[in-house]
Amino acid sequence: MSRRSASVEDPLAAGMRVDKFISDVLGLCTRSQLKQRVVEVRVNGERAKLSRRLALGERIEVDYAEEARLDVAPENIPLTILFEDANVIVVDKPQGMVVHPAAGTHSGTLVQALAYHCAEIEKLLGSDNLRPGIVHRLDKDTSGVIIAAKSAQAQELLSRQFRRSSTEKVYLAIVKGRVLPIADSISSFIRRDPDQRKRFVSDPKIGRLSETRYRVLRQWERHALVALRPRTGRTHQLRVHLSSIGHPILGDPIYGRPDSSFPGSTLMLHAHRLSIVVPGSDGEGRLTRAERVTFRSPLPERMKRVLRELAARG
Repeated sequence: MSRRSASVEDPLAAGMRVDKFISDVLGLCTRSQLKQRVVEVRVNGERAKLSRRLALGERIEVDYAEEARLDVAPENIPLTILFEDANVIVVDKPQGMVVHPAAGTHSGTLVQALAYHCAEIEKLLGSDNLRPGIVHRLDKDTSGVIIAAKSAQAQELLSRQFRRSSTEKVYLAIVKGRVLPIADSISSFIRRDPDQRKRFVSDPKIGRLSETRYRVLRQWERHALVALRPRTGRTHQLRVHLSSIGHPILGDPIYGRPDSSFPGSTLMLHAHRLSIVVPGSDGEGRLTRAERVTFRSPLPERMKRVLRELAARG
């Protein structure tokens, strides 16, 4: 058994439930693992329920069971690197690559590829860290920009920005149907589907509040190319939101249906752009200045082919 303690210092965490704080801020486990792995929680020295709301300045202690150890080793997997310096590495993740090892996926992940490529990340790969450098994720079938840290200090700086939603992300998606209005915001709560554990649903009252802004870039009779700006980072958020307004992403096997116009299509969702503050360095491993940088990944060929065919059809 392990113990983790922390103080509620971020104003954004004030009022947060204990379970959300443990999963989103401390990152000890996912919310679906809480009941299996969290043994006891104390706030200011007194036992507390997972539903308790936290106040600024309170101290939380968590006794929890360690996650089952996976046999993780660096792997020589080719990477398309968009940017790299002493602190971070930015990769154009291909469709089909899982970000980090988990039950059922023990090899071929981005973590293992990064650990092979970066000696700094390999050093972070320990028995208590199966996700060295990872500060956000993309679904297996989503391609595009993903950033990783090469030190614990850089990882904290980047992670803080994702927790506070201060990064700017733009995704491109090809969706089904004509989208009206051509620009809008989708806001709802997202929760796990109780009947299908791998699926999430949009709910007006229950779940985690989420928001996605979209704009139509090009429209055809039965499809549209849209730019998506998620204001929050929930699992499957973009896929759930677009499906909820009747415009599932083309090729989505979970939230959409096969399209007779493009049989066999894979998920047409791509992380096109990421704007984030990255750390500088004094050359001796100490972080110095920081500046906001924008990284871009070009549209993948699978989406270009669909767009060319749509343009040819008129």
